[in-house]
Amino acid sequence: MGIVTGAEFIRRIDQLNNEIWINGEKVQGKISEHRAFKGILKSKASLYDMQHLPEHRELLTFKTTQGSTANFSFKCPVSKQDLIERRKATELWASSNAGLMGRSPDYINSAIMTLGAASGLLATNNTDFGKNIKNLLENAIENDLSITHTFINPQTNRSVSYFEGEDDVIAARVVDETPEGIVIKGARLLATQGGITDELLVLPAGGNFIDESYIYGFIIPSNTPGLKFLCRESFVYSNSSFDHPLSTRFEEIDSVVVFDNVLVPWDKVFLYKDLNVAFAMSQEVDMFTLLSYQAVTRQVVKTEFLLGLAEQMIQTINIGEHQHVKEKCSEIIVNLEIMKALLLASETNCSFNEWGMMTPEANALNAAIIYYPKIYPRMVEILHLLGASGLISIPGEKDFNSEIIRPELDKYLQGAASTAEERVKVYRLAWDLTMSAFGSRQTLYERFFFGDPIKLSTSLYNGYDKNRYVEMVKEFLK
Repeated sequence: MGIVTGAEFIRRIDQLNNEIWINGEKVQGKISEHRAFKGILKSKASLYDMQHLPEHRELLTFKTTQGSTANFSFKCPVSKQDLIERRKATELWASSNAGLMGRSPDYINSAIMTLGAASGLLATNNTDFGKNIKNLLENAIENDLSITHTFINPQTNRSVSYFEGEDDVIAARVVDETPEGIVIKGARLLATQGGITDELLVLPAGGNFIDESYIYGFIIPSNTPGLKFLCRESFVYSNSSFDHPLSTRFEEIDSVVVFDNVLVPWDKVFLYKDLNVAFAMSQEVDMFTLLSYQAVTRQVVKTEFLLGLAEQMIQTINIGEHQHVKEKCSEIIVNLEIMKALLLASETNCSFNEWGMMTPEANALNAAIIYYPKIYPRMVEILHLLGASGLISIPGEKDFNSEIIRPELDKYLQGAASTAEERVKVYRLAWDLTMSAFGSRQTLYERFFFGDPIKLSTSLYNGYDKNRYVEMVKEFLK
């Protein structure tokens, strides 16, 4: 079958009839017509449509060995050029949403691709698991599936000594094993776009490896019986793209995934009760390296958008002559160049892993994913400082449609070289990116995109080869 169009993607999601709850109610009818979801689904559909455009088709697709046309993110890179083309394709997709869509299809596609490339590892103690991941990958490729994931346990009790008993299951675990498959009960966080994708990837959650009932990995359809998605409040507060230029298009929504005795068929399972393979997955498969590669590429695009928006704000009210304004904007420029350099370094120092996949250099990417959560809130602050009261004096679409007050808005809210409506559009965009519920979620999202920043820093320290630098010092002391 191969690549699908945006219309085909939306039709498929509507037909799944996934169990999605929002505002205390179960979603009925077409999910693509629900105000909370229609914007993001339309934006995702546009990504699928881009694959079919003649000017983008070569970059966004490739030919499989079966002869079908597939999405670029499913292609296993086997050269440096493959990585570069992969990055350019991700840049193209991210540019269409200013890097605000954290779960564009290429993100989890990258994870499944790397798992498929390392099928030999998953088959170490069970050959069926190796076959399963290859079949699951092939199914995703041939049907151009959209997939989200979950691998965080609920925040019930994060104390070091806490151990969950068997009587009241909270974190999702295996509660039964049958000839048909494993039965999962409990909950997982934090599925971004949960319920509005074709399938769900579930990986082991950290901290529970002492109990093998938590060691599992599988991919199942989002409409699997017993699977529920409990969504947070939607940040789409109106249908006005003037008032909410970003949230109306890119509000991905997040959900708690509840497994109510969900039967996962054996042919959907690729990891089960194997601590050694689970550990090797995190260390040897390079799944998180490819995910980081995609994420850092997206973050570069997002930073470019932040820089462009900052400069647009500066030009709108003509504050570019002030040194403190230039100094603030230069901070964003420095951040952008550092992120671009780290991304380029990961490509330049790429190498083959043991599964024959060309992999970006991890250290540079790890540095980037530790660096970005620190600088993103600061860049948001810079937009606040540049915008000041302009981020509050932002009347809405209905105000500009009023014949009575429109003349006053036109007079008192005009820019240095722009109309009042043009000026307000710029500042509403900055407001929606940095101050609205959608924007605040974006800041929190980037803070914790890859998890606890302290653990990430610890992991980098533990895994970074420092010996040659120590030897440098010892040689100097001689």
